[in-house]
Amino acid sequence: LSPGAKMGCFTFIKVMMILFNLAIFLSGGTLLGVGIWVKVDGQSFVNIFGTLSSSILQVVNVSYVLIVIGSILLVIGFLGCYGAQKESKCLLMMFFSVVLIIFIAEVAVAVVALVYTSLAETLLTGLLTPALKEKYGVDVTFTQIWNTTMTEVHCCGLNNYTDFDDSVWYERHGTYPDPCCDMLRPCNVTLAAQSHVTGCFDKVLEEIRTNAGVAGGVAAGIAALEIAAMAVAMYLYCRLDEK
Repeated sequence: LSPGAKMGCFTFIKVMMILFNLAIFLSGGTLLGVGIWVKVDGQSFVNIFGTLSSSILQVVNVSYVLIVIGSILLVIGFLGCYGAQKESKCLLMMFFSVVLIIFIAEVAVAVVALVYTSLAETLLTGLLTPALKEKYGVDVTFTQIWNTTMTEVHCCGLNNYTDFDDSVWYERHGTYPDPCCDMLRPCNVTLAAQSHVTGCFDKVLEEIRTNAGVAGGVAAGIAALEIAAMAVAMYLYCRLDEK
């Protein structure tokens, strides 16, 4: 290619890099804002969206997930957009490194989730079961999220009704949450055992397997975007040497 054509290609890719990362930056800011809103006024968020969703985000603290993802997107968007606009090799390399780290982390999580399902269950049990025992029936937002999850997904606890043994809820009421007994009352240990309501972890796994094609397509699309972003960043980085 002639020098003019090379410069035109460089300028086009630079503009696309700026626009792409500007969109990422704005998306990150939006998610961060929603995460802060959920943290400050979680009840209104649950009232609006709680009954519409029945997936993993209901099992964990939605506000922290949104804040973390939003913050990461903000950093990535800033590094990519400002680095391309200023033609800064340092910022472009930082952008490349951050995206590479995220890409490797996603691959590692996918491998663990696919190959070591039992390990994932053990880790979740170690994190969420103590939270259920201590916060269910105490923290209003946490309780509302779990009630919505268990009612909509027709599950009980993370593994089963025994997750609520020795919990604050059981000590106060002497019963398990109603979803553990298919909404029959009083939900005592006998009725809970006879109801055979499965844990939410198994339900989530079943839902993921049912929608494996869609989830795989989304994951592949995200991975392709990350690889493309790294390739563009490295292209701009190398072309700056020639300039």
